[in-house]
Amino acid sequence: MPKKPSASEASSAPSEESSQHIWLAGLGAMAKAQSQGTKAFEALIADGLTFQRKTQMAAQEKITAATEQLSHLAKDFGQQSTGRIDRLEHLFEDRVARALPRLGIPSLADLEALSERVAHLEAQLAKISQRTKIAAVPKAAKTAASSNVTAPAAAKKTR
Repeated sequence: MPKKPSASEASSAPSEESSQHIWLAGLGAMAKAQSQGTKAFEALIADGLTFQRKTQMAAQEKITAATEQLSHLAKDFGQQSTGRIDRLEHLFEDRVARALPRLGIPSLADLEALSERVAHLEAQLAKISQRTKIAAVPKAAKTAASSNVTAPAAAKKTR
């Protein structure tokens, strides 16, 4: 006859069987993790690359927008400063132009008027000198002729 297990043996058998199941479940999870571990690691790498590309694109868009905004600001600043410099330059020129006559320095208009006056006087002087040359030639001829006439007479007197 078969022997009946005692009460203490009967209660320990299910706990051994249960712990055996737990142990086998742990080993199965470990095997599954090892086989799927490389796949999971590769999936994480792919997800990381996708995330990196997205963040780089977003950062590039923000950099482009900031660059455009700074370019517009610099352009506006340059135009404003150019306008201010032009106004300052005109103000300076006006003040210098007002100060020069006080110092006795002639203006451009004064110099141009003086140049015209000198040119007019030179033209008048040229006309006068031409008249004098024309008038001087006949006088020189008369003087030379009279000196030729008097020279033989003077030579006769000295002999």
